[in-house]
Amino acid sequence: MSRLDAELEALASLPPSQLKEKWIGLEGVCPPSVPPGLLRRLVAQRLQERRQGALPALVARELERITDGLGTAPIRSRVELNIGTRRVREWNGRTITVEVLDNGFRYADRTWRSLSEIARHVTDAHWSGPRFFGLTSNA
Repeated sequence: MSRLDAELEALASLPPSQLKEKWIGLEGVCPPSVPPGLLRRLVAQRLQERRQGALPALVARELERITDGLGTAPIRSRVELNIGTRRVREWNGRTITVEVLDNGFRYADRTWRSLSEIARHVTDAHWSGPRFFGLTSNA
């Protein structure tokens, strides 16, 4: 067993106070206010980074870029549907045709409030109506 493996294994039995001391020894600052289980994983990550190296700068920047947008509402492009527009979708061998009305959508000789209601009716599953009818990306 390597020295790093032994240190990582020993972390499992450290009480919270010793985990905090270990963090201060590694980082030189007070640890973040997180549950002991998470602090244990953070200390383990720091130990591994010290022995084996951190993430490459390119990867770290990409992760930072990705997480910068967390906590904010995603920007969604909205497709405007004009009255009279028809959306057609093939589903399990059936052609689903929906017409945009001023007060909702027409499908199967019935007026529906939303595309999601229609998608749920057609599939018997919860679907985003705009996604089902190809109005948003799958991302």
